[in-house]
Amino acid sequence: MSERNGTSKTLPTTERESLIDARRESTARERALALLAAGEVVALPTETVYALAARADLRAGIENLARAKGRGTELGPTWHVPSSAALDAFPRVSPMARRLAQRYWPGPLTLVLPGVPAGLELAARDGWTGVRAPAHPFTAGLLAAASFPIVLAGAQRPAEPPATEADVVLARFDGRVALVVDGGPARLRESSCILRLGRGRFDLLREGLFTLEQLRAAAGLRIAFVCTGNTCRSPMAEALARRLLAERLETTPGRLGDMGFELASMGVFARPGDPASKGALAAMAEDGIDLAEHRARAAIPEVIARHDRVYCMTRSHREALLALLPPGKAAHVDLLDPRGADVPDPFGGGRNEYRAAADRIAGALRARLDDWA
Repeated sequence: MSERNGTSKTLPTTERESLIDARRESTARERALALLAAGEVVALPTETVYALAARADLRAGIENLARAKGRGTELGPTWHVPSSAALDAFPRVSPMARRLAQRYWPGPLTLVLPGVPAGLELAARDGWTGVRAPAHPFTAGLLAAASFPIVLAGAQRPAEPPATEADVVLARFDGRVALVVDGGPARLRESSCILRLGRGRFDLLREGLFTLEQLRAAAGLRIAFVCTGNTCRSPMAEALARRLLAERLETTPGRLGDMGFELASMGVFARPGDPASKGALAAMAEDGIDLAEHRARAAIPEVIARHDRVYCMTRSHREALLALLPPGKAAHVDLLDPRGADVPDPFGGGRNEYRAAADRIAGALRARLDDWA
């Protein structure tokens, strides 16, 4: 009962569908979809906690969700999807986000990405949209069957802990949501991890089962560049890659590690400790890059194996690395130039040779960039 202006008003009773009997799943799914389509709020189980669901492209659904929750949140409700294929609805999704989805979806990771897919305009916040693929089989099946986008928000009001059982949801929202689908106690009993990714951001907004270090490792790449002595081509490639990658990620070269990237260079016949050649120093100085601190490193199997991408300047460099690595462990070793051409060695040449090599390297890096970030 609720009282307002001296009168009593009876709230409608929330329906409850239990999934304990598998024969009820189809009925529960059809009922939940019908209510959502009409703009009602439905409580659904996920593998983390229970959440309130609403139709994202219907203003009544979003308003009813906000009313049930008590007030809006800074991030807004999260678009829940049946699989990572839904990422294609964004204007652009970075390879970093796709690598995270491949690693952790379906599961307890919410990605907050730049862009607003069609139908999510009411749920997005400041041009960002949260998206997640849950692992709970019932809710994943419901999302796959829906003909409209669905957003979810935790089944709790401010200052309340997450709801991990249907009874808790009913106690909090009886009469304020149309249906509670009872899937039993939540398996993980912890809210999903939330990561904002894009436009210079790699921010863990809510901690969960994954650490920031784990997310960085899954999103970023360890990239190495290999030439002969690690004094000309490969150090120029490393330096230019840092700049281009930082520009793509809208950050600084010094913050690439914060976004999960490690870049290195080495040589198949390097003398460890040798500085960059004078020609490489001059060519990079023309581009505003200082190679004075560079020191050569040798390409050894253990180092090569720990990188995700290894780019060689020539076919002979690649063949040398293949001879070092065990069979089947060299799929990540490739030529820098995606067309399969060698980058000529400028060592011993003048400014023109070094400038030509730097430009060839920069062009190949730009062609590779879409695979990285």
